[in-house]
Amino acid sequence: MASFHLVLSISALLSILGLVMVLSASSVSEYTRSGSAYSMFIRQMMFVSVGWIAFYLALRFPVRFIKRTAFVGVVVSTVLLALVLVPGIGVTVNGARSWFQFAGFAFQPSEMAKIALALWGAVLLGERAVRTRSSRDMLFPLVPGALIIFTLVALQPDFSTLVVLFFILLALLWFAGLPLGYFVVGVGAILSIAVVMAFAEGYRTRRLTSFLNADDDPLGASYQARQSQFALADGGFFGTSLGQSRAKWKFLPEAHNDFIFAIIGEELGFVGAAAVIGLFGLFIYTGLRIAARSVDPFLRLFVATSTVWVIGQTFINLGYVVGLLPVTGLQLPLISAGGTSAVLTLFMFGIIANAARHEPEAIAAAHVAARRSRVPRFLRLPLPEKYHPPRPAPRRPDPYAGGAGLPMHDDPWDTMPSVPGPYRGGGQPMAAPGRGGAARAPRYPDYLHGDHRYGPAVPGNGASPGRRYPGGGRAPHRPVDPRQRDPYYREPPRGRSTRGY
Repeated sequence: MASFHLVLSISALLSILGLVMVLSASSVSEYTRSGSAYSMFIRQMMFVSVGWIAFYLALRFPVRFIKRTAFVGVVVSTVLLALVLVPGIGVTVNGARSWFQFAGFAFQPSEMAKIALALWGAVLLGERAVRTRSSRDMLFPLVPGALIIFTLVALQPDFSTLVVLFFILLALLWFAGLPLGYFVVGVGAILSIAVVMAFAEGYRTRRLTSFLNADDDPLGASYQARQSQFALADGGFFGTSLGQSRAKWKFLPEAHNDFIFAIIGEELGFVGAAAVIGLFGLFIYTGLRIAARSVDPFLRLFVATSTVWVIGQTFINLGYVVGLLPVTGLQLPLISAGGTSAVLTLFMFGIIANAARHEPEAIAAAHVAARRSRVPRFLRLPLPEKYHPPRPAPRRPDPYAGGAGLPMHDDPWDTMPSVPGPYRGGGQPMAAPGRGGAARAPRYPDYLHGDHRYGPAVPGNGASPGRRYPGGGRAPHRPVDPRQRDPYYREPPRGRSTRGY
């Protein structure tokens, strides 16, 4: 259960650290705006509490339920992304129409699209990885569906979320085993689109030029990036102590949101900043450990993709705070202020913890702990289920042979309807080759003689010894003389192997 405990610990530590730093970074601005230094902290604590409820629900959901609802989540998120573009329904914030606002709360559907795309893609590619390795099956319908979501997000426009969605799609296809040539073409197309979008709007162009030359506009487009670096420099090795930041006194815009890592570096110093990076590094190890130990292809793909998603978003946020990347506006997961992001990120962490409970060793440990420990009884978590791979396509056994044979095209039973049986989809099992392989042959109707007959039988399969069979005789388990079946049969040459005849 080490992976499960690691996910719980990382989620709790990031949530607590995020609440503390939101309180510290937003106290001055919120006191100026609403007269209370705790208003932003209370709102964030409410969203984190809802997020932990979502974490617990995701921990209890059966894996098969998550698979069945993945497509519904994609459809709902796509509809919401289309509705947010309608004037009067969507609300414009910072130049992007990407928010719903009601009863004083705001909801961003693009955050829901991230986890919906990851779940749906993991379901599609996980099921097809068992059946086929075709590149066409990996690309369709995942890529066309993802392009619809990308287009709706680009129309808002929300370039930073679009970058994360590209990360999710590329991670899904990479871990599913798509050939490398497709990634070369795909990354080239993405870079071309990024260059076009960067110069399509004036504010994106100013951000890019200010990144390339920060001294051109120190009080304009380069102001946030320069102030964040000043805050990090003031922190030193041990920091100015918690709550003693000077950048949050209206020197650093969005100090509680996009640039909260600069406040961490100023108040907690290099030690605190290294601890935050260490937590995300531990999350990389934990996510890849769970993905490597999972036997369910769906869980393996989703956990690996979610790890890339969180780490990619973290890398971009830390990159533009320290001046290595242009400013894009991405939040630091579970630490920056943001209600929709906190709830859905904790829900995603809950699914990862659920996947950790479905490791083979964790399943055995959970069954033992259910009898000896009080913690599972207190949490009321259902016992994890073992993964059962899907059955291959059933084949009807040859009624004229003792083992599995090839179907005869002139057989009148080829057109008969499927007979209900104990196997999924109404199909019947394929008889095992070799002696006794037809002992599981099912009962099926004989439309030539008007009654029900049995397939190839051996003693003990329940067939009546007095009934005649299509092969002739009363002992169908005996091998049929090939000369009776094929008038053009020829004896194999003597002195050679008869294998294959």
